[in-house]
Amino acid sequence: MDRKLIFEKQSLCKASNYFGPDAALQDVAAVLPAAVLREELNLPSVGEFDAVRHYSNLANLSFSVDKNFYPLGSCTMKYNPKINEDMAALEGFIGLHPYQNEADLQGAMELMFNLQELLCKITGMSRFTLQPASGAHGEFTGMLMVKKYHDLSGKKKTKVIVPDSAHGTNPATAAMCGYRIVVVPSGADGLVDIDKLRQAVDSETAAIMLTNPNTLGLFEERILEIANIVHAAGGLLYYDGANFNALLGVTTPAAMGFDVVHLNLHKTFATPHGCGGPGAGAVGVGKALYDFLPVPAVNKAGSRYYFDNNLNNTIGKMRAFYGNFGVLVRAYTYLSRLGREGCLRVSQNAVLNANYIKEKLKSVYEVPFDKICMHETVFSCVKQKERGACAMDIAKCLIDHGIHPPTVYFPLIVKEAMMVEPTETESKETLDNFIAVMQTIDKLIDTDPEEVHNAPRTTPISRPDEVLAARSPDIRWKKSGV
Repeated sequence: MDRKLIFEKQSLCKASNYFGPDAALQDVAAVLPAAVLREELNLPSVGEFDAVRHYSNLANLSFSVDKNFYPLGSCTMKYNPKINEDMAALEGFIGLHPYQNEADLQGAMELMFNLQELLCKITGMSRFTLQPASGAHGEFTGMLMVKKYHDLSGKKKTKVIVPDSAHGTNPATAAMCGYRIVVVPSGADGLVDIDKLRQAVDSETAAIMLTNPNTLGLFEERILEIANIVHAAGGLLYYDGANFNALLGVTTPAAMGFDVVHLNLHKTFATPHGCGGPGAGAVGVGKALYDFLPVPAVNKAGSRYYFDNNLNNTIGKMRAFYGNFGVLVRAYTYLSRLGREGCLRVSQNAVLNANYIKEKLKSVYEVPFDKICMHETVFSCVKQKERGACAMDIAKCLIDHGIHPPTVYFPLIVKEAMMVEPTETESKETLDNFIAVMQTIDKLIDTDPEEVHNAPRTTPISRPDEVLAARSPDIRWKKSGV
């Protein structure tokens, strides 16, 4: 494959007299000074066909759900049905402007209202806001409501409880809201240590932030006991919905005792995400926090939909306008097609797929908590590291087999962790291929560990210094040979 930069292609085109005699170029420059400016800036000037081929080839170098198996644990990177895209691209939606009169927005507002109602039924919450633009933004929205709720009660609340297996955004969000973070360790079963939780919770506990299933892919079996402990101290339960793909149609956060929940519509409800967006971190609340939601909320009076700003204790506006509307259309389309039974099948198949992979690979890769998992399973590559290849090496080696690397080194409580989430959309053939590749890599560690350690070999760049690239990125273009 031709991997030259577009600037290098430009030089080749000029060298081959692609654009005609130099005199012709000078004549054009005399008439159009912009051409001179373009030349001085050294901007690419190649034929359209070359440009199309160049960027098409670059696109083909990328991994995507449409091309590759994407078992990215804790991110639910599943297939996005194309009908979702068609609906979001309808002229009546893409032609709207948020400053239009409400009378012109009735169809869009109806969709948002109906989506809110569906999310309430799915979670057991009383009301939703669709404003937050991501999961982390949804967390921040939810915790701001928790903070204002406690502030108005006049009770001193200084700390938030998080398990040691929590997503990093949980403690970060609580800290942004001014709380002190208290970490509760996991027990030998991979679940919250109830005794340590009792010791940590007191009258100054504002909330506990939980992901259920947790980041080990395990369901918190004593969730009702956890809820009682926190509620008895006057605290609230915050539900991180990152792993809700395992429970869709099975149970609800409300049934588990949660007071506020954010859902990643861009994960559970199959809309595109990654690279910072687009996303939607819809937040639902129980009756205690009903009046604290952001404004405006979409409401209904008779057959008319309107923006409701009459929430006495609202935390205000969390985002310009009303949220990432295109993502909301996609999520609503997804749910409308699935229905109640379809939602249940999503969770059942996601859980089945994860357990299938776990059972097939646990004789080769260690499973720290070998019990029935939910939507994802966590392996430890400790045995492989002892033989010459760590979790990162194995993840990179998967690229050479056409598989996107899963999450590694998270959760932090598992050494050499590799978190695999197949989702419900993958076929048994795809799962069997992944299992076979993982077994092949394990055998390769014994015969040629350097082959695994130096992977990938099929990409333009093999193993960059990722820490250096993140801390000191060099994005300047340099001429060849300079």
